[in-house]
Amino acid sequence: MSEITEGKRAPEFSLSASTGGEISLGQFKGQKNIVLYFYPKDMTPGCTKEACSFRDLKRDFEAAGAVILGVSTDTLKSHGKFASVHQLNFPLLSDVDATVSTQYGVYKEKSLYGRLFKGTDRTTFVIDKAGVIRKIYPKVRVEQHAEEVLEFLRSLGV
Repeated sequence: MSEITEGKRAPEFSLSASTGGEISLGQFKGQKNIVLYFYPKDMTPGCTKEACSFRDLKRDFEAAGAVILGVSTDTLKSHGKFASVHQLNFPLLSDVDATVSTQYGVYKEKSLYGRLFKGTDRTTFVIDKAGVIRKIYPKVRVEQHAEEVLEFLRSLGV
């Protein structure tokens, strides 16, 4: 597997969506830019703040020609509850076996209080209409992140 870097083609995937059915990267090719954000866990403080920031700016992202897709290893049932409680207006994709998270290089060994475990690094990818990764935001800090991504998209033009 080659390293995921800016300027390279984004790996194709298809995952089950909280909005029903499957969503694949390819279905947006030639039509929309994609904000693909990976997050650790539904209903946790940082993930909730991040999701709600994207929710609140969804119309601005649409005006910039982009769709928002959130990905975690949580189940569709968990995503459904998370989306319902916080009125999320974009799809959450379920990567329960971490295949796509691993493919994108965000599922890694982590340490918490001396205990090692596998988990998702909060990372956002901006993918253009041609399927090329234009920007990677690793180890995201949620404050002002959605605004920062939106500004980058605007700089690309529609």
